[in-house]
Amino acid sequence: MSKKNIPLDIRFETCRIGVGKRTFDIVFSLIALIVFFPFGLLMALAIKLDSKGPVFYVTQRVGTGYDLFDFYKFRTMFKNADQQRSQLSDMNQYLISHKKSGIGFSTISVCPDCIPGGKTCSPILFIDGVEICENQYLRNKREKLLHSAFFKVKNDPRITRVGRIMRTIHLDEFPQFYNVLKGDMSIVGNRPLPLYEAEKLTTDEWSYRFLAPAGITGLWQVSNEENLEAEERIRLDNQYSMVSGPWTDLLIILKTIPRLFSFKKKF
Repeated sequence: MSKKNIPLDIRFETCRIGVGKRTFDIVFSLIALIVFFPFGLLMALAIKLDSKGPVFYVTQRVGTGYDLFDFYKFRTMFKNADQQRSQLSDMNQYLISHKKSGIGFSTISVCPDCIPGGKTCSPILFIDGVEICENQYLRNKREKLLHSAFFKVKNDPRITRVGRIMRTIHLDEFPQFYNVLKGDMSIVGNRPLPLYEAEKLTTDEWSYRFLAPAGITGLWQVSNEENLEAEERIRLDNQYSMVSGPWTDLLIILKTIPRLFSFKKKF
């Protein structure tokens, strides 16, 4: 990910976790790792017996201020599953959900900024036989980019048998307490994104989320919506960047606990 593509206010912003929040993160993650260790050994054995490959899935993620770090999870997919992502692009739930709304990316030709029957707000373009002003064309292009940024597949064929069980009750996420202990992440924050997602979120309206700490759980994970649209995810991430504080974090943690046993994957 090229640093030259990062907005200046994010690139040079000092993004630090407060002393109180960092202390809580260290204590909480230490307790979680100690208590969870015996279960972790059992899961490691189950993963090795179920399929070939390493116990841990380690990949680079983009966190606070667009910083890169090694992100840890228990492996829930078959080996080399990342290489198959392009083959499943048509099954991306974010794109499918948007298409079901009946609004195509290239069919929105009416610009709200143009005066009906009057002067247009920008030069007129002809795209695929459709007359559209340049501003609306760029707006459509940004919308398509946003919806293609996030990737989620329902009934993903790359997931192993043991992996599907672990994902259902969120056991695959526990190694991230090691990330918290290292200081890469916080307990509460905005989810760190894979490179292919983060590199598409560099405009001012989308990049504000990177001012907040990267976290295991956050606002959109505890939302009431089961399948959030891409715009709503970004809105909640940006909202957390503006309202984060001790009481907000405590409320999110309290809401997260029952969701761990709700058998719905939102992390």
